Amino acid sequence: MNSAGNDYGLWGLVVVNSIIFIGFAYSFFKPVNLRDWRSFGAYSAFVVALFAEMYGFPLTIYLLSGWLGSKFPGVNLFGHDAGHLWWLLTGQQGNPHFGVLHLLSFAFLFAGFTLLSKAWHVLYHAQRRHQLAKAGPYRYVRHPQYIGFVAIMFGFLLQWPTLLTLVMFPVLVLMYVRLAISEERDSEKALGDAWRSYATVTPRFIPNFAKDDGARPVSSH
Repeated sequence: MNSAGNDYGLWGLVVVNSIIFIGFAYSFFKPVNLRDWRSFGAYSAFVVALFAEMYGFPLTIYLLSGWLGSKFPGVNLFGHDAGHLWWLLTGQQGNPHFGVLHLLSFAFLFAGFTLLSKAWHVLYHAQRRHQLAKAGPYRYVRHPQYIGFVAIMFGFLLQWPTLLTLVMFPVLVLMYVRLAISEERDSEKALGDAWRSYATVTPRFIPNFAKDDGARPVSSH
């Protein structure tokens, strides 16, 4: 088993990729209050943890090196391809970047960022008009931006799973659920019957594509 070489220790790439994916999400999410910053900060921490292992130091590979070395004796565990653990563990051959899970990860990333973009566009214009956001993705779910963040993180897990991000993912999903419920309490207090009418016909997270338009409070994400 070779030791870590030039495939890691690329901290410049850690910084550049973190800035790109955090900045891209920020351009669509635009946090304005403490609750927004908490949700955005959690996503940012996930991204930094991911790229720190992808290009900086392969902590997961290091911790599992004994078991992986005995199971895959001919594999350079500290080469970049071995970091695609789903590919390695299922015994696939060839370039992992063309594997089904890797390609599927791009679909989740694209869907997540698209959802963030469309949700922010609707929310922004609704806020400017002092109206309920009820167009676009808000027709089907009450918290499309949180769903977008979860889709992005899940896409990254399909592409490059690590022990840290695997632990972080369910914790962050639970945090987003709690933030969503907290937002809804505030929205109900502020909007009363309009919010309750909207919430009655619009699911929190699982889309209902057969429903009619409802109303959407401008303060939720």
